[in-house]
Amino acid sequence: MNEALFQFIWQYSLYQPTALKTAAGEALTIIHPGKLNRDAGPDFLEGKIKIGNTILVGNIELHLRSSDWNRHGHQHDLAYKNLALHVVYENDAPNVAGNTPVVELYKHIPPHIITQYARLMQAPQKLPCAGQHESIRHITKEGWLSRLLAERWEQKLGDWNVLLENSAEDWRNLLYWRTAANFGFKTNATPFLMLAQSLPLNIPAKHRESPMQIEALLFGQAGMLQDDFKDDYPRELQREYDYLRKKYKLKPITAHLWKFLRMRPANFPTIRIAQFADLLHKSVHLFSQIIETHSVKEIEPLLEVTASEYWDTHFQFDVAQKQATKKSLGKTSVENIIINTIAPIQFLYAARQDTHVLQERALQLLETVPAEKNNITRLWEENGWKAANAAQSQSLLQLYNNYCSSKRCLECTIGLNIIKGG
Repeated sequence: MNEALFQFIWQYSLYQPTALKTAAGEALTIIHPGKLNRDAGPDFLEGKIKIGNTILVGNIELHLRSSDWNRHGHQHDLAYKNLALHVVYENDAPNVAGNTPVVELYKHIPPHIITQYARLMQAPQKLPCAGQHESIRHITKEGWLSRLLAERWEQKLGDWNVLLENSAEDWRNLLYWRTAANFGFKTNATPFLMLAQSLPLNIPAKHRESPMQIEALLFGQAGMLQDDFKDDYPRELQREYDYLRKKYKLKPITAHLWKFLRMRPANFPTIRIAQFADLLHKSVHLFSQIIETHSVKEIEPLLEVTASEYWDTHFQFDVAQKQATKKSLGKTSVENIIINTIAPIQFLYAARQDTHVLQERALQLLETVPAEKNNITRLWEENGWKAANAAQSQSLLQLYNNYCSSKRCLECTIGLNIIKGG
């Protein structure tokens, strides 16, 4: 038994509620266990109990042993005066809490609760509930996945709110920055965001009619135009950037931030920057289009971008490939941008406008996108839980990263049901 499990048992009433008695021998009924307090003070607030014929409302403190009362210094803390109840696993020091009623629980806790918890904590698999979650009702899983998606977006959009505030509530800038980061995908998201933040959106917008100038601005700000090139095209970009850098007083980021190792050439940052340049070249009123579009079929044409002709035969400057290929943004990449940028920004915009209908549409958009394929979703699928769509794959990512990997089973609906199930 540990404190976390003991609090969990109390919070969800995972004990035999009948025949409870205080240490003084009085009949005890738990009407409400109280609200878990994660701040300083008693463990549960506003509990409601009945001792004999008297109903008490107040705070409740839990300890594995009643002697922990003095060990934790509660005898000197006014916050622990006048508690409604002191709940202990083992009452090894009677009367230590003064006049506070005490109840000992260890005889009332079903053995399977502790056994199931131990099984989860000691599981050698990456998923503690592997082999057990299939017993949980489908509706329970669905409800938990919905809450996990909301939690994931709440965490992500907290950072986005900061970005929005830093841009004077300019939604176009937020879309520009987050789309740029998304073009870097996981490996180069940070330098891509730094690149976009180093180049105010109004500057490439002024040069929208010239794809070459937009590429010059992006590659220059990425720190990638500082070599002594052999090919004409990068040398032309270099000359154009030198002029634009002086005109707009630009300062590039450092080139060493970009990662090329262990990547497929099609995902090289050079190719992604060229594709992003094409998006900026083609984009007119992109934010209003994104906000008003809630269909994958309508969004996909907005993201049909292809790197310029030079990149048909190159993955890097001055390094020619044998066979020419168009470097278009693939279907999987488009879906990734819908999942990680477009749907979340639609949701955030709707939330800031307090429009629940548009929030629901943003969530529904994810349900029309295929589930992501990665190591984590494959792990879930191998263990009998296959994501039906992107909304579910996002939720399963959240579940694994925030709960399973750190064995937070006591805070997980799946864990709760497994422990309760016996």
